[in-house]
Amino acid sequence: MSLPPLYGFPHAVKDLQPIKGLPATRGGAPLYKSAVADTENLFVERLRGAGVIIIGKTNSPEHGLGSHTVNRVYGATKNPYNIKYSSGGSSGGAAVALACRMVPVADGSDFGGSLRNPAGWNNVVGFRPSIGRIPFMDGDLWNAAMSVSGPMGRTVADTALLLSVLAGPDRRVPLSLEGDGAQFRGSLNADFKGTRIGWLGDYKGTIPNEAGVLDVCRDALKRFAALGCIVEDVAPDYDAERAWQAFVTLRAASTGAGLSTAAAKPDQRALLNAQALFEIETFQRLSVSEIAAAATVRSQWTAAFHRLFDTYDYLIAPTAQIFPFDITKPWPTEIAGQAMRTYHEWMKGVCLVTMTGCPALAVPAGFGGSLNLPIGLTIIAPYKQDLASLKIGAAYETVEPLWRTRAPRVI
Repeated sequence: MSLPPLYGFPHAVKDLQPIKGLPATRGGAPLYKSAVADTENLFVERLRGAGVIIIGKTNSPEHGLGSHTVNRVYGATKNPYNIKYSSGGSSGGAAVALACRMVPVADGSDFGGSLRNPAGWNNVVGFRPSIGRIPFMDGDLWNAAMSVSGPMGRTVADTALLLSVLAGPDRRVPLSLEGDGAQFRGSLNADFKGTRIGWLGDYKGTIPNEAGVLDVCRDALKRFAALGCIVEDVAPDYDAERAWQAFVTLRAASTGAGLSTAAAKPDQRALLNAQALFEIETFQRLSVSEIAAAATVRSQWTAAFHRLFDTYDYLIAPTAQIFPFDITKPWPTEIAGQAMRTYHEWMKGVCLVTMTGCPALAVPAGFGGSLNLPIGLTIIAPYKQDLASLKIGAAYETVEPLWRTRAPRVI
Protein backbone atom coordinates (compact mmCIF):
# COMPACT_ATOMS: atom_id res chain seq x y z
CA MET A 1 0.00 0.00 0.00
CA SER A 2 1.41 3.40 -0.96
CA LEU A 3 1.19 6.22 1.57
CA PRO A 4 0.45 9.90 0.83
CA PRO A 5 3.60 11.97 0.12
CA LEU A 6 3.52 13.88 3.44
CA TYR A 7 2.19 11.01 5.56
CA GLY A 8 2.81 11.71 9.24
CA PHE A 9 4.47 15.10 8.71
CA PRO A 10 3.74 17.49 11.62
CA HIS A 11 2.51 20.68 9.99
CA ALA A 12 1.59 24.16 11.20
CA VAL A 13 -0.55 26.21 8.80
CA LYS A 14 -0.08 29.95 8.33
CA ASP A 15 -2.64 31.80 10.42
CA LEU A 16 -4.28 33.39 7.37
CA GLN A 17 -5.65 29.97 6.36
CA PRO A 18 -8.78 28.70 8.20
CA ILE A 19 -8.51 25.37 10.06
CA LYS A 20 -11.82 24.04 11.33
CA GLY A 21 -11.97 24.26 15.12
CA LEU A 22 -8.81 26.39 15.47
CA PRO A 23 -8.50 30.15 16.08
CA ALA A 24 -8.94 32.23 12.93
CA THR A 25 -7.42 35.54 13.98
CA ARG A 26 -6.25 36.52 10.47
CA GLY A 27 -2.72 37.16 11.60
CA GLY A 28 -3.42 38.07 15.18
CA ALA A 29 -5.82 40.88 14.29
CA PRO A 30 -7.68 42.15 17.41
CA LEU A 31 -10.84 42.35 15.30
CA TYR A 32 -10.83 38.54 15.13
CA LYS A 33 -9.18 37.77 18.47
CA SER A 34 -11.92 35.32 19.51
CA ALA A 35 -12.82 33.93 16.07
CA VAL A 36 -12.77 30.17 15.49
CA ALA A 37 -12.96 28.73 11.96
CA ASP A 38 -15.91 26.50 11.10
CA THR A 39 -14.74 25.72 7.54
CA GLU A 40 -11.59 24.79 5.64
CA ASN A 41 -10.60 25.63 2.08
CA LEU A 42 -9.11 23.72 -0.84
CA PHE A 43 -5.57 24.54 0.31
CA VAL A 44 -6.09 22.79 3.66
CA GLU A 45 -7.99 19.94 2.01
CA ARG A 46 -4.90 19.19 -0.07
CA LEU A 47 -2.62 19.29 2.96
CA ARG A 48 -4.83 16.84 4.82
CA GLY A 49 -5.09 14.62 1.75
CA ALA A 50 -1.30 14.48 1.60
CA GLY A 51 -1.23 12.97 5.10
CA VAL A 52 -0.02 15.83 7.29
CA ILE A 53 -0.84 16.03 10.99
CA ILE A 54 -1.85 19.61 11.72
CA ILE A 55 -0.25 20.62 15.02
CA GLY A 56 -1.11 24.33 15.06
CA LYS A 57 -0.66 27.56 13.14
CA THR A 58 2.24 29.89 12.34
CA ASN A 59 2.29 33.57 13.20
CA SER A 60 1.67 36.40 10.74
CA PRO A 61 1.25 40.21 10.85
CA GLU A 62 -2.30 41.49 11.34
CA HIS A 63 -4.34 40.79 8.18
CA GLY A 64 -1.08 39.61 6.61
CA LEU A 65 -0.04 43.23 5.96
CA GLY A 66 3.63 44.15 6.04
CA SER A 67 6.81 42.14 5.90
CA HIS A 68 7.31 42.13 9.69
CA THR A 69 5.59 39.41 11.74
CA VAL A 70 4.17 41.17 14.77
CA ASN A 71 0.58 41.52 15.97
CA ARG A 72 -1.41 42.51 19.05
CA VAL A 73 -2.76 39.04 19.80
CA TYR A 74 0.34 36.82 19.67
CA GLY A 75 3.15 39.38 19.65
CA ALA A 76 6.30 39.30 17.54
CA THR A 77 8.03 36.35 15.93
CA LYS A 78 11.75 36.81 16.59
CA ASN A 79 14.58 36.15 14.19
CA PRO A 80 16.39 32.99 15.40
CA TYR A 81 19.75 34.41 14.27
CA ASN A 82 19.27 37.39 16.59
CA ILE A 83 16.08 37.61 18.63
CA LYS A 84 16.24 41.40 18.78
CA TYR A 85 15.53 41.57 15.04
CA SER A 86 12.61 40.93 12.71
CA SER A 87 11.88 37.53 11.19
CA GLY A 88 10.28 39.18 8.16
CA GLY A 89 6.80 38.40 7.00
CA SER A 90 4.10 37.87 6.47
CA SER A 91 5.18 34.21 6.58
CA GLY A 92 7.63 34.94 9.39
CA GLY A 93 6.22 32.30 11.72
CA ALA A 94 6.56 29.65 9.01
CA ALA A 95 10.15 30.63 8.22
CA VAL A 96 11.20 30.60 11.88
CA ALA A 97 9.51 27.22 12.47
CA LEU A 98 11.61 25.85 9.61
CA ALA A 99 14.85 27.50 10.71
CA CYS A 100 14.38 26.15 14.24
CA ARG A 101 13.62 22.63 12.95
CA MET A 102 10.10 22.65 14.44
CA VAL A 103 8.49 21.39 11.20
CA PRO A 104 9.89 19.68 8.08
CA VAL A 105 8.08 21.94 5.59
CA ALA A 106 5.81 24.98 5.94
CA ASP A 107 3.25 26.89 3.93
CA GLY A 108 3.01 30.60 3.39
CA SER A 109 1.48 33.20 1.12
CA ASP A 110 2.93 36.08 -0.84
CA PHE A 111 1.60 39.39 -2.11
CA GLY A 112 4.51 41.76 -1.55
CA GLY A 113 7.30 39.34 -0.66
CA SER A 114 5.67 37.41 2.19
CA LEU A 115 7.33 34.12 1.17
CA ARG A 116 10.57 35.56 -0.16
CA ASN A 117 11.61 38.05 2.52
CA PRO A 118 11.21 35.74 5.56
CA ALA A 119 12.97 32.93 3.69
CA GLY A 120 15.93 35.23 3.03
CA TRP A 121 16.03 36.53 6.60
CA ASN A 122 15.88 33.06 8.18
CA ASN A 123 18.27 31.19 5.86
CA VAL A 124 15.58 28.89 4.41
CA VAL A 125 13.76 28.49 1.08
CA GLY A 126 10.45 30.05 0.05
CA PHE A 127 8.69 29.74 -3.29
CA ARG A 128 6.20 32.15 -4.81
CA PRO A 129 4.70 30.03 -7.63
CA SER A 130 3.21 31.31 -10.87
CA ILE A 131 -0.22 32.85 -10.41
CA GLY A 132 -2.70 29.99 -10.79
CA ARG A 133 -0.27 27.19 -9.92
CA ILE A 134 -1.95 26.69 -6.54
CA PRO A 135 -5.72 27.24 -6.92
CA PHE A 136 -7.02 30.27 -5.02
CA MET A 137 -10.71 30.05 -4.17
CA ASP A 138 -11.32 33.25 -2.21
CA GLY A 139 -13.01 36.28 -3.76
CA ASP A 140 -13.42 36.81 -7.50
CA LEU A 141 -12.53 33.56 -9.28
CA TRP A 142 -12.01 35.42 -12.56
CA ASN A 143 -9.53 37.97 -11.22
CA ALA A 144 -5.84 37.07 -11.53
CA ALA A 145 -5.05 38.30 -8.00
CA MET A 146 -1.43 39.05 -7.15
CA SER A 147 -1.58 37.16 -3.85
CA VAL A 148 -0.57 33.48 -4.02
CA SER A 149 -0.02 30.62 -1.59
CA GLY A 150 3.24 28.74 -1.68
CA PRO A 151 5.59 26.25 -0.02
CA MET A 152 8.66 26.71 2.17
CA GLY A 153 11.39 24.32 3.24
CA ARG A 154 14.98 24.09 4.40
CA THR A 155 15.98 22.78 0.97
CA VAL A 156 14.66 23.31 -2.53
CA ALA A 157 13.75 19.60 -2.75
CA ASP A 158 11.65 19.81 0.42
CA THR A 159 9.95 22.93 -0.90
CA ALA A 160 9.19 21.18 -4.19
CA LEU A 161 7.74 18.21 -2.29
CA LEU A 162 5.19 20.43 -0.56
CA LEU A 163 4.41 22.18 -3.85
CA SER A 164 3.65 18.78 -5.38
CA VAL A 165 0.62 18.34 -3.13
CA LEU A 166 -0.58 21.96 -3.26
CA ALA A 167 -0.30 22.47 -7.03
CA GLY A 168 -2.65 21.31 -9.76
CA PRO A 169 -5.91 22.51 -11.30
CA ASP A 170 -9.32 22.39 -9.70
CA ARG A 171 -12.51 22.59 -11.77
CA ARG A 172 -13.94 25.13 -9.30
CA VAL A 173 -11.09 27.55 -10.03
CA PRO A 174 -11.18 28.53 -13.72
CA LEU A 175 -7.79 30.31 -13.73
CA SER A 176 -5.87 27.46 -12.09
CA LEU A 177 -2.99 26.18 -14.22
CA GLU A 178 -3.02 22.74 -15.81
CA GLY A 179 -0.38 20.20 -14.87
CA ASP A 180 -0.24 17.49 -12.24
CA GLY A 181 1.49 18.59 -9.07
CA ALA A 182 3.34 15.28 -9.03
CA GLN A 183 5.78 16.74 -11.57
CA PHE A 184 7.44 18.54 -8.66
CA ARG A 185 8.24 15.22 -6.93
CA GLY A 186 10.55 14.14 -9.74
CA SER A 187 14.28 14.70 -10.07
CA LEU A 188 15.50 18.29 -9.91
CA ASN A 189 18.85 17.44 -11.47
CA ALA A 190 19.83 19.44 -14.55
CA ASP A 191 22.90 20.83 -16.31
CA PHE A 192 23.13 24.64 -16.32
CA LYS A 193 26.33 25.15 -18.24
CA GLY A 194 25.83 28.12 -20.57
CA THR A 195 22.61 29.23 -18.84
CA ARG A 196 22.17 33.01 -19.09
CA ILE A 197 21.21 34.87 -15.92
CA GLY A 198 20.26 38.54 -15.60
CA TRP A 199 21.18 40.18 -12.31
CA LEU A 200 18.58 42.86 -11.49
CA GLY A 201 20.36 44.12 -8.37
CA ASP A 202 19.06 47.61 -7.61
CA TYR A 203 17.39 48.05 -11.03
CA LYS A 204 20.21 50.32 -12.21
CA GLY A 205 20.16 52.51 -9.12
CA THR A 206 16.40 53.00 -8.84
CA ILE A 207 15.92 50.76 -5.76
CA PRO A 208 17.81 51.80 -2.58
CA ASN A 209 19.59 49.07 -0.62
CA GLU A 210 21.21 48.97 2.79
CA ALA A 211 25.00 48.84 2.67
CA GLY A 212 26.18 45.26 2.31
CA VAL A 213 23.03 43.70 0.83
CA LEU A 214 24.15 43.88 -2.79
CA ASP A 215 27.68 42.83 -1.83
CA VAL A 216 26.47 39.59 -0.19
CA CYS A 217 24.13 38.88 -3.09
CA ARG A 218 26.76 39.55 -5.75
CA ASP A 219 29.13 37.22 -3.93
CA ALA A 220 26.41 34.54 -3.96
CA LEU A 221 26.20 34.87 -7.75
CA LYS A 222 29.58 33.12 -7.90
CA ARG A 223 27.73 29.88 -7.11
CA PHE A 224 25.93 30.19 -10.43
CA ALA A 225 29.23 30.84 -12.15
CA ALA A 226 30.48 27.61 -10.57
CA LEU A 227 27.63 25.83 -12.35
CA GLY A 228 28.76 27.25 -15.68
CA CYS A 229 26.16 30.03 -15.84
CA ILE A 230 26.78 33.41 -17.48
CA VAL A 231 25.66 36.31 -15.26
CA GLU A 232 25.16 39.87 -16.53
CA ASP A 233 23.64 43.08 -15.09
CA VAL A 234 20.19 43.92 -16.51
CA ALA A 235 17.07 46.02 -15.84
CA PRO A 236 13.62 46.17 -17.44
CA ASP A 237 13.21 48.91 -20.05
CA TYR A 238 10.40 50.59 -18.11
CA ASP A 239 10.04 53.21 -15.36
CA ALA A 240 10.28 51.24 -12.09
CA GLU A 241 8.71 54.12 -10.11
CA ARG A 242 5.66 54.11 -12.37
CA ALA A 243 5.33 50.36 -11.87
CA TRP A 244 5.66 50.81 -8.10
CA GLN A 245 2.85 53.40 -8.00
CA ALA A 246 0.67 50.96 -9.95
CA PHE A 247 1.45 48.28 -7.38
CA VAL A 248 0.38 50.58 -4.53
CA THR A 249 -2.91 51.26 -6.33
CA LEU A 250 -3.66 47.63 -7.15
CA ARG A 251 -2.66 46.45 -3.68
CA ALA A 252 -5.07 48.94 -2.10
CA ALA A 253 -7.83 48.04 -4.55
CA SER A 254 -7.46 44.40 -3.54
CA THR A 255 -6.74 44.68 0.18
CA GLY A 256 -8.41 47.94 1.15
CA ALA A 257 -11.71 46.96 -0.42
CA GLY A 258 -11.96 43.86 1.76
CA LEU A 259 -11.27 45.78 4.96
CA SER A 260 -13.54 48.75 4.22
CA THR A 261 -16.63 47.15 5.78
CA ALA A 262 -14.92 46.98 9.17
CA ALA A 263 -13.57 50.50 8.80
CA ALA A 264 -17.11 51.85 8.38
CA LYS A 265 -17.93 50.87 11.96
CA PRO A 266 -16.20 53.11 14.55
CA ASP A 267 -15.78 50.34 17.13
CA GLN A 268 -14.18 48.03 14.56
CA ARG A 269 -12.13 50.76 12.89
CA ALA A 270 -10.49 51.46 16.26
CA LEU A 271 -9.10 47.89 16.20
CA LEU A 272 -7.35 48.25 12.83
CA ASN A 273 -3.63 48.98 12.70
CA ALA A 274 -1.86 51.65 10.65
CA GLN A 275 -1.11 49.25 7.78
CA ALA A 276 -4.77 48.29 7.38
CA LEU A 277 -5.90 51.91 7.58
CA PHE A 278 -3.36 52.89 4.92
CA GLU A 279 -4.79 50.32 2.50
CA ILE A 280 -8.39 51.31 3.28
CA GLU A 281 -7.83 55.04 2.96
CA THR A 282 -5.81 54.63 -0.24
CA PHE A 283 -8.57 52.48 -1.72
CA GLN A 284 -11.28 54.97 -0.78
CA ARG A 285 -9.46 57.74 -2.65
CA LEU A 286 -9.17 55.73 -5.85
CA SER A 287 -11.40 56.12 -8.90
CA VAL A 288 -12.29 53.30 -11.26
CA SER A 289 -10.20 54.95 -13.98
CA GLU A 290 -7.14 55.06 -11.70
CA ILE A 291 -7.45 51.33 -10.95
CA ALA A 292 -7.86 50.58 -14.66
CA ALA A 293 -4.80 52.70 -15.49
CA ALA A 294 -2.75 50.86 -12.87
CA ALA A 295 -3.79 47.54 -14.39
CA THR A 296 -2.54 48.77 -17.77
CA VAL A 297 0.79 49.76 -16.23
CA ARG A 298 1.03 46.30 -14.67
CA SER A 299 0.62 44.76 -18.12
CA GLN A 300 3.25 47.08 -19.60
CA TRP A 301 5.71 46.36 -16.78
CA THR A 302 5.13 42.62 -17.21
CA ALA A 303 5.79 42.89 -20.94
CA ALA A 304 9.05 44.78 -20.28
CA PHE A 305 10.08 42.19 -17.72
CA HIS A 306 9.37 39.34 -20.08
CA ARG A 307 11.38 40.94 -22.87
CA LEU A 308 14.40 40.23 -20.70
CA PHE A 309 13.57 36.54 -20.99
CA ASP A 310 14.19 36.82 -24.72
CA THR A 311 17.87 36.97 -23.78
CA TYR A 312 18.09 35.49 -20.28
CA ASP A 313 16.87 32.16 -18.91
CA TYR A 314 16.49 33.51 -15.38
CA LEU A 315 16.54 36.82 -13.53
CA ILE A 316 17.89 37.24 -10.01
CA ALA A 317 17.32 39.89 -7.33
CA PRO A 318 17.76 40.23 -3.54
CA THR A 319 14.96 38.92 -1.29
CA ALA A 320 14.88 42.30 0.48
CA GLN A 321 16.56 45.69 0.30
CA ILE A 322 17.80 45.54 3.89
CA PHE A 323 18.98 43.04 6.47
CA PRO A 324 16.59 42.20 9.37
CA PHE A 325 15.68 45.36 11.30
CA ASP A 326 15.02 46.15 14.97
CA ILE A 327 12.02 44.08 16.05
CA THR A 328 10.56 47.02 18.02
CA LYS A 329 10.12 49.13 14.87
CA PRO A 330 6.82 48.84 12.95
CA TRP A 331 8.67 49.12 9.61
CA PRO A 332 11.83 50.70 8.17
CA THR A 333 11.37 54.42 7.52
CA GLU A 334 14.49 54.95 5.40
CA ILE A 335 17.05 53.03 3.39
CA ALA A 336 20.47 54.47 2.59
CA GLY A 337 19.19 57.94 3.48
CA GLN A 338 16.08 57.69 1.30
CA ALA A 339 12.77 58.10 3.16
CA MET A 340 10.14 55.42 2.70
CA ARG A 341 6.78 56.91 1.71
CA THR A 342 4.66 53.93 2.79
CA TYR A 343 4.80 51.05 5.25
CA HIS A 344 5.78 48.67 2.44
CA GLU A 345 8.03 50.73 0.15
CA TRP A 346 11.11 49.12 1.69
CA MET A 347 10.01 45.97 -0.19
CA LYS A 348 9.65 47.84 -3.49
CA GLY A 349 12.09 45.65 -5.42
CA VAL A 350 10.28 42.46 -4.41
CA CYS A 351 6.83 43.91 -5.11
CA LEU A 352 7.90 44.72 -8.67
CA VAL A 353 8.43 40.99 -9.23
CA THR A 354 4.95 40.29 -7.84
CA MET A 355 3.48 42.46 -10.59
CA THR A 356 4.74 40.07 -13.28
CA GLY A 357 3.10 36.89 -11.98
CA CYS A 358 6.37 35.01 -12.51
CA PRO A 359 7.53 32.18 -10.26
CA ALA A 360 10.14 33.42 -7.77
CA LEU A 361 12.26 31.13 -5.62
CA ALA A 362 14.01 32.57 -2.54
CA VAL A 363 17.22 30.81 -1.54
CA PRO A 364 19.86 31.73 1.07
CA ALA A 365 22.57 34.09 -0.21
CA GLY A 366 24.72 34.54 2.87
CA PHE A 367 25.23 36.76 5.91
CA GLY A 368 26.22 40.39 6.23
CA GLY A 369 25.62 43.81 7.72
CA SER A 370 26.96 44.95 11.07
CA LEU A 371 25.38 41.94 12.83
CA ASN A 372 26.11 39.31 10.18
CA LEU A 373 22.44 38.46 9.60
CA PRO A 374 20.95 36.47 6.68
CA ILE A 375 19.80 37.72 3.29
CA GLY A 376 18.65 35.75 0.25
CA LEU A 377 18.48 35.68 -3.53
CA THR A 378 15.28 35.47 -5.56
CA ILE A 379 15.50 33.30 -8.68
CA ILE A 380 12.84 34.40 -11.18
CA ALA A 381 11.77 32.27 -14.14
CA PRO A 382 9.28 33.02 -16.96
CA TYR A 383 5.60 32.60 -16.15
CA LYS A 384 4.59 28.93 -15.75
CA GLN A 385 8.24 27.79 -15.60
CA ASP A 386 8.00 26.83 -11.93
CA LEU A 387 9.89 23.57 -12.31
CA ALA A 388 12.73 25.35 -14.09
CA SER A 389 13.21 27.77 -11.19
CA LEU A 390 13.24 24.88 -8.70
CA LYS A 391 15.83 22.98 -10.74
CA ILE A 392 18.33 25.80 -10.87
CA GLY A 393 17.70 26.52 -7.20
CA ALA A 394 18.50 22.92 -6.35
CA ALA A 395 21.73 23.12 -8.36
CA TYR A 396 22.67 26.42 -6.66
CA GLU A 397 22.37 25.00 -3.17
CA THR A 398 24.64 22.05 -3.95
CA VAL A 399 27.53 24.51 -4.29
CA GLU A 400 27.15 25.67 -0.67
CA PRO A 401 24.21 24.41 1.46
CA LEU A 402 23.98 27.39 3.80
CA TRP A 403 21.09 26.02 5.86
CA ARG A 404 23.34 23.16 6.98
CA THR A 405 26.44 25.20 7.70
CA ARG A 406 24.87 28.14 9.53
CA ALA A 407 22.25 26.98 12.03
CA PRO A 408 20.39 29.68 14.04
CA ARG A 409 21.87 30.75 17.36
CA VAL A 410 18.79 29.66 19.26
CA ILE A 411 19.45 25.98 18.45
